[in-house]
Amino acid sequence: MISALLLALLGAAAQAEPAASATSGVAAPPHVVLILTDDQRADTVGAWGNPHIRTPHLDALAARGTSFHRAYCMGSRGGAVCVPSRAMIHTGRPYFGMNMQSFDGAETLGAALGAAGYTTFHTGKWHNGRGSFARSFQRGDRVMFSGMSNHRAVPSTDFAGGEFSETVNLDGHSSELFAEAAVSFLEEHESGPLFLSVAFSAPHDPRDPPRPWARPYYAELPPLPRNFMAQHPFDNGFLVLRDEVLAPWPRPRDVVRDQLAEYYGLIEHLDAQIGRVLAAVAALDDGRDVLVVYLADHGLALGSHGLLGKQSVYEHSLRAPLIVAGPGFPKGSATHALTYLTDVHATMLAAAGVDSPRDPRFCRDLAPAARGEEDAPRTELTLSMGKTQRSLVEGRWKLIRYPRIDHTQLFDLASDPHELVDLCGRPEMADRVEDMSARMAALMSQAGDDAPLSVDEPQPFARDLSDVVREPDRWQPGWIREKYFRGR
Repeated sequence: MISALLLALLGAAAQAEPAASATSGVAAPPHVVLILTDDQRADTVGAWGNPHIRTPHLDALAARGTSFHRAYCMGSRGGAVCVPSRAMIHTGRPYFGMNMQSFDGAETLGAALGAAGYTTFHTGKWHNGRGSFARSFQRGDRVMFSGMSNHRAVPSTDFAGGEFSETVNLDGHSSELFAEAAVSFLEEHESGPLFLSVAFSAPHDPRDPPRPWARPYYAELPPLPRNFMAQHPFDNGFLVLRDEVLAPWPRPRDVVRDQLAEYYGLIEHLDAQIGRVLAAVAALDDGRDVLVVYLADHGLALGSHGLLGKQSVYEHSLRAPLIVAGPGFPKGSATHALTYLTDVHATMLAAAGVDSPRDPRFCRDLAPAARGEEDAPRTELTLSMGKTQRSLVEGRWKLIRYPRIDHTQLFDLASDPHELVDLCGRPEMADRVEDMSARMAALMSQAGDDAPLSVDEPQPFARDLSDVVREPDRWQPGWIREKYFRGR
């Protein structure tokens, strides 16, 4: 019901002429809304072709905006991929050499919009330090400065007048708590353009949706990913860490399907909370246009290639959903242009009429390309994970290099989108591999990435995981410990 009403309200707004000042006739700056989710695969939006999940509010947003199907997180120096991803989104800069907590003084989205007269507000996850937060926002309610939590015991801090409150654990589900804070801010807003930043911590684990949201997916379990494997065939450098011990090796098919059901339940519940926020945005009714940017910080494996986490450069882990709706973005359209999540920074500031210095190699306004007024933002991009994985994506081709084990993969994403057929060893592909390897090194240098692409003494190709002891982290609720760790 909310999604139908929301689509009607926002559709009417999208068809209207740009809002203008009653006195000057000049278009008034639009409201800017950033909705960020955590660990959400790009294939978990119903409107993007997944018939096994229900996301009516995201589907409505896609119907009134532009979907970017090839948006990528550039990567991470370690396992907490959310930290650099959020830093890159808010600064528009590559993560190489950047302090993830201070942002090295870089102008953030919130700081730039605040200086331009916007009221700036954030709720939800901010895993990048209090100093960068205070520079970015005038106010924050229910801010979570940790990387994750039990969804039903959320460490929450408020920010106002330049001061942080004491952190307390709040009862209630994280998605509902953050949505409520956003709605309250919108209802209290009196005048002028606003920048609302809502960073949900779902569908990051613990995969603990409210029971009514999980039941339909338990009743009809989602299918395994097409690239499901019982175990990753070689050591990518991130085979054993917190994300990966949430299920045993080899990965049991029934365990992965159950976790997918819980993951899908979290996403459908999250979608309902996004609907609440967007309905409150539509109810502002102050004559201003609204730019809404929805994206995830990165994806997740959840059984793909025998992995569970996001610490790989495969499509399922570093590609993220991205939808932009509002002035300048065609309704119901889609593009497969190569996009970095850093492009969100330039896109939002350009929509608000705010000039900000940026490197166009890594941060470009997406609106002209979405309207077909210029070529795609870029023809190739690089991805990275720690010191153990590097990738070049060029059109349909994707090269992955694992320097520490002296291994290279080549995939044709047009015929093999699930990255199952490695073409690297085929003689006819030798020139392509050589050329892409050279360009990958050049792009890495441009981004400040000095990781070597080869080592003198390669490590063993595979790793035996039979002796790994699985222990639950402290955020997993009791029923997950009982179900997936046998009561530990």
